[in-house]
Amino acid sequence: MMQGLIVQNNAALTVQRQCQLAGIARSSYYRHLQDVDRNDPEEMELRDQIQQICVEMHRYGYRRVTAELHRRGYRVNHKHVLALMRKDNLLCLRKKHWVCTTNSSHAYRVYPNLAKNLVVTHLNQLWVADITYVRLEREFVYLAIILDAFSRRAIGWALRRHLDTELSRSALQMALATRTVGPDLIHHSDRGVQYAAGDYIDMLTKNSIVISMSRRGNPYDNAYAESFMKTLKHEEVLLNEYETFKEATANIGRFIEMVYNSKRLHSSLGYRPPMEFESDITNLLNQKSSTLTTGMTVSF
Repeated sequence: MMQGLIVQNNAALTVQRQCQLAGIARSSYYRHLQDVDRNDPEEMELRDQIQQICVEMHRYGYRRVTAELHRRGYRVNHKHVLALMRKDNLLCLRKKHWVCTTNSSHAYRVYPNLAKNLVVTHLNQLWVADITYVRLEREFVYLAIILDAFSRRAIGWALRRHLDTELSRSALQMALATRTVGPDLIHHSDRGVQYAAGDYIDMLTKNSIVISMSRRGNPYDNAYAESFMKTLKHEEVLLNEYETFKEATANIGRFIEMVYNSKRLHSSLGYRPPMEFESDITNLLNQKSSTLTTGMTVSF
């Protein structure tokens, strides 16, 4: 009866009117269509792809899953993806946690916030730094991170047992070893003693890096770093129960380098991973430089 519901002159009849003529509820008609879709090979393949993405990228929401499907060649609407993820119980629930690891009660100099109204337009213009804790089976350890705000790439990180300046210095040393410092580079952090201490400030000034700090008690001043920490906690740390420091270091390092930097899609980057975004930017700049050089050669 359902399949005979759509009459030949369906252009003149709405679904609601046809259901009235057949004496059935419109919801029954749509449920029937859903039952048909469940047996559709293309639909089954799509659901399988969604499940694979969710297994690989544990905490992806429906928008990032949709973006990844598009990258894999599937043409699908985000609303349809949301419906399928809800049906297969693949939507994740997040809990907000606010934990303070900042001790700003110190006698060191506090620097003004230079990042608040800064428009970031290129790599190595703004580095943002932050620290969070990681709970092991028998202890707490601490993670320091430095991001390039333009690409969101984690360029320096360190995991240590103690919340001291050696922690923040180690992350900065990694960033300095992997990036080129330009004349306009700003380093932004909170006012914690790990970033205000003399040996850390010396490292910044010796590399001609401009220093910027958040307002006291305002985590939104360092939103890039806060966003990374939230992602790290929800997509890696809270999904595991690390027993040892070695295990935590290996897993967090893998997540940062192999997942966050290399594979995780960022909405602010046009749903591209940071490394891919940086590669695209570099190639674009090289093309512009080549075009400009060619044009100058021709003009002479």
